[in-house]
Amino acid sequence: MQKIMPNVVENTLVKGTENAVGAVYRQKYREGKRMQEYDVETIEYENEADFKKLKVTFTLANMFEITTSYEAKKLEDHKTYFRYTTTNNPLKLFTKLLLKLVNSDKVVVQFVERVKQVAEEEVRKR
Repeated sequence: MQKIMPNVVENTLVKGTENAVGAVYRQKYREGKRMQEYDVETIEYENEADFKKLKVTFTLANMFEITTSYEAKKLEDHKTYFRYTTTNNPLKLFTKLLLKLVNSDKVVVQFVERVKQVAEEEVRKR
C-alpha cells in the first residue's frame, strides 16, 4: 500500500481479521502538514492464485463517503487485467459543488498509472 499510496502513513488493523471481509483499518493520511485519520472497512476480499479483489469503504472528513474496488486477474504469465473503481459520494451540499469543479478523472488516471509502474517494478525485481 505504501508504494501506491505514499500519503497513507499508517494503516493499523482495529477490528476483525487481517485481509478479511469486515476488517476495519485505521488509516492516517498526510496531505502537506495536515493529517487526517479515518476508518476503512473491507467489504469484499478475494485472494486466489489467478484473481485478487479488494473493496473497501470509508468516510473522509465527514464530507465524502468513498468506496474503492481493486481487481487483478492473471491473463498470461506477464499479462494482468487490472480494474480500479471508485465512487465518491458527497455528504454535504457544498462538497457536491466542489466535486463538479475538480477534475477527478485526472486523479484516478494518475493513480492507476502509479499502480502500473509499481507493479512493473516489482516484476523486474524478481
